[in-house]
Amino acid sequence: MQYRLDAPLDELLDMARQRFEVAFEPLAVGDAQIEVLQVQNMKEYLDNLVPTIKEDALSALPLWAKIWPAAFMLGHFLRHAPSKDKSLLEIGAGCGVTGLIAATQGFSEVVISDINEDALLFARINVLQNGMEDRVSVRKVDIQTTRMDRSFDYIVGAEILYLEPLHRALVKFINHHLAKRPEAEAILAKDYRRKAKKFFKLAERDFRMQEQTVGAKTTAGNEDSADRALFTIHRLRAK
Repeated sequence: MQYRLDAPLDELLDMARQRFEVAFEPLAVGDAQIEVLQVQNMKEYLDNLVPTIKEDALSALPLWAKIWPAAFMLGHFLRHAPSKDKSLLEIGAGCGVTGLIAATQGFSEVVISDINEDALLFARINVLQNGMEDRVSVRKVDIQTTRMDRSFDYIVGAEILYLEPLHRALVKFINHHLAKRPEAEAILAKDYRRKAKKFFKLAERDFRMQEQTVGAKTTAGNEDSADRALFTIHRLRAK
């Protein structure tokens, strides 16, 4: 389904409510707070969806709807990046958490992108709900076929390395759209356990890469059940 993303917020919310039970949930980012639209009836939705999936189950699942811990971690990491007069493109953004956090940190222009129409709808709703439409836009991007007519100071993505067949296309996309300046960089975050060796082997020809492991506490509803999770931040700059 293709949505008309230039519609007002109330109309976009009506579109989302036709398919899901939704509610805004607060997300604290340092001293700032954003509201993120979340699906409330995910179990029921999945129960109805799974019997209809015939092939490519991973692509059919609504992975875009989850706030992935790596996306939140990447957003916090960007709080320390130079942001004044800088542009940022988030790829594979889902509901756009990383891009929304970046917008609170002073980036002058943020583009949130995904290939999934539902993800784009939720991301656009989140942009409008948080009053960020003056500096955040939402765009459909297929890294295999889309070529934008511009470049960005930062290209970021969280948990976008899980599909190995897309690694070559991803390297090419980043190489094409990363600004040709020494300080421009791509920053990717993933679960520490996901290695993605093929991607980094392909990327080493064109990029200088740095890797940093960071830890964070994740909870299942209360502090007593907190677990420590490890994430890897990969920074790529053109050679």
